Amino acid sequence: MSDLLQQTPSWGTALWFALAAVALLLVVLGFVTYAIYFERKVIGWMQLRIGPNRVGPLGLLQTVADVAKLLLKEDTRPQHADKALFTLAPILAYAPAFGVLAVMPFTDSIRFADLGIGLLYYIALSGITVLGVITAGWASNNKYSLIGGLRSAAQMISYEVPLVMSVVGVVLMTGSMNLRDIVLAQQDVWNIVPQFLGFAVFIVAAQAELNRTPFDLPEAESELVAGYHVEYSGFRFAMFMLAEYVYMFGMGALVTILFLGGWLPIHPSLSFIPGIVWFVLKFSLYVFFQFWVRATFPRLRVDQLMSFAWKVLLPLALLNILLTAVVISFQNGMFS
Repeated sequence: MSDLLQQTPSWGTALWFALAAVALLLVVLGFVTYAIYFERKVIGWMQLRIGPNRVGPLGLLQTVADVAKLLLKEDTRPQHADKALFTLAPILAYAPAFGVLAVMPFTDSIRFADLGIGLLYYIALSGITVLGVITAGWASNNKYSLIGGLRSAAQMISYEVPLVMSVVGVVLMTGSMNLRDIVLAQQDVWNIVPQFLGFAVFIVAAQAELNRTPFDLPEAESELVAGYHVEYSGFRFAMFMLAEYVYMFGMGALVTILFLGGWLPIHPSLSFIPGIVWFVLKFSLYVFFQFWVRATFPRLRVDQLMSFAWKVLLPLALLNILLTAVVISFQNGMFS
């Protein structure tokens, strides 16, 4: 994964691209494995508990053991479920989560596809996951699963609107939807400063898109048994859980690129530190924020969740677009 990825004549074979994709998949799976471990550890410390400490040194193999146990469980399917759609739903949920990583520039040289509409690609592809959730709820032939699927779809679609609108200000300032161009445009100041309102809206909406606390109603184990995946077990259930953490990886990378300067250093004097180090540090800060929120906030009621999206986040996102457009117009001398 280097500049070779951009040189079609020498790095255009299917074999090399396949190896690069496998390498990225291994990195993501490693992240998922130890993100779960550190999440349980961090939440344990915050709540004055110990967390995993039995399997392996310091409990480092606890997630590996949990995944192995999950994969060895019997893969059941309800008798009257739609067989084809029941099988397809976990794939629809997971495949877009991994596909969006194709346009992520981790540094100026470590990247895959350098699309001119990389941001639009991410938004469009991530929306497919909603289809997987609805399909899982309907194909299970279970009323609780169906209600969970519909409620999850309503949440994800509702919060996708302010999520998309919150990044319009970044696109206006940069003049491009290319993720690499967006990072390079932050040489002087990161977008989190002029676009703080958009950043705040994006962070909150991203929590709901990821179905993370306090917006984790799609799981709703205390209300709907387990939500849209109540009838799933074994490997298929693992794919739904995997999709959630892979999206956390993708969303963390997107936040880093759009608002935190990507691989750019915090000050030019620190440019001797490799860009990938800066990217990982900023990315890790966002992931820790996810753990912190889960350990702190209670779950919202469904009526609070929906009204918050349409009555609070959407107006704030529109206000951010208006303010950004006015500032850019003044800078260009349109009102002089």
